[in-house]
Amino acid sequence: MFSFGAIALLGLVFLAYIRLAPTPVTKWHRSPDVQKDTVLANGIQKRIPIGKAGLRRIDRIAEADPRTERLAGSVEQGLVTYVTRSRLIGFPDYTTVMQAGEDLVIYARSRFGRRDFGANSERVSRWLNALAAY
Repeated sequence: MFSFGAIALLGLVFLAYIRLAPTPVTKWHRSPDVQKDTVLANGIQKRIPIGKAGLRRIDRIAEADPRTERLAGSVEQGLVTYVTRSRLIGFPDYTTVMQAGEDLVIYARSRFGRRDFGANSERVSRWLNALAAY
């Protein structure tokens, strides 16, 4: 009985940490250095020629995405970082988007774990598909 209670308590502590851990903005909100599209174990990097209004357009798409909110930055600054939480546990993923001339630079990555099981790639693809239809 004791071990079940201890395991349950540890599980609750883990879930609370995932949800309540402070986010060091300076660690996650940085200009991404992306030269080419790269799939990472825990994220994705993309560079897309889109035109000078690309950031403004994708900002609207990201803000409307479920469980996504702005962490830092603005369209006017040319750099925005969003945090998107997984549905069930609330794992945070960070997506930084920057306007670099005519290119849109995107760097999406997980905060916890070594793998994201394609979650960041799927979200970025969804945003870019919406952007293409915009």
